[in-house]
Amino acid sequence: MSDRLAGIARRIETVRQLGAVVNAIRGIAAQRAQQARALLPAIRSYAETAGRAIGQAQLLARDPSGATLRPGWPDKGGLILFGAEQGFAGAFPEQLIDAIEPDMASHHVLLIGSRVASIATERGLRADWTASLPSKADGLPGLAAAIVDALYDYLGDAGPVPIAMAYPVWTPGHGTGIVRVSLLPLDLPAFPPARSGIPPLTNLPPAQLIGDLTAEYVFARICEAAAEAFAAENEARMRTMAAARTHIASQREALALEERLTRQDEITAEVVELAAGARIRAIS
Repeated sequence: MSDRLAGIARRIETVRQLGAVVNAIRGIAAQRAQQARALLPAIRSYAETAGRAIGQAQLLARDPSGATLRPGWPDKGGLILFGAEQGFAGAFPEQLIDAIEPDMASHHVLLIGSRVASIATERGLRADWTASLPSKADGLPGLAAAIVDALYDYLGDAGPVPIAMAYPVWTPGHGTGIVRVSLLPLDLPAFPPARSGIPPLTNLPPAQLIGDLTAEYVFARICEAAAEAFAAENEARMRTMAAARTHIASQREALALEERLTRQDEITAEVVELAAGARIRAIS
């Protein structure tokens, strides 16, 4: 085999190995996305249960005039930002920073995802608290608990300020979009009391009961955002790897064609050389 053919063979083997790596990454991403999707129904049911309980508890927290007791909230606050943990996830980490960058300087930012944190640092943006997305979906509740602890530490210092969340959501056929929602203060009218209008029996003061239920609801919503971000990152990685696999297949076809043409050229050259040698011997 000539040096040129040997070089092409090495390139074909390199591309084949790269294809195997891409397929492995795509398979892992698909498994992780599926795991996160499987968690979302239970997380949403948990949040809905906490929300219904808050609605029922409001029957205990009304003044004689019938107005719901609600705290005042100054016009400042925090932002929980979920992004990507690793690379090969498309452009959505940059899109997320683009969407939130104008607000980062004026908010207390809790930033989740090493990749998006790196992009923020490159742009000179500051995050007050950072954390990594777990490598497996079963680590999401632990992450949510850590975020809640950091959030309450901030609220303990800043007082009752509004909190918002921004996170990516993957939609089939549309790709990744950035969702921004208000987390605190709760919009209590959005949690209507039970139709019966009968206050629940409880041994807790109404304010404490609503506060405890709010903590459960906030934890559930943060879990949901973390699961959505985890799924979106892996769905985006699957799409990126699918595009890479298509490109690799094209490279392999091009190299296979180049190998066949090179082999044909070498065979032709050998035939011409043999024919020339035979002619010289015939003349002599």
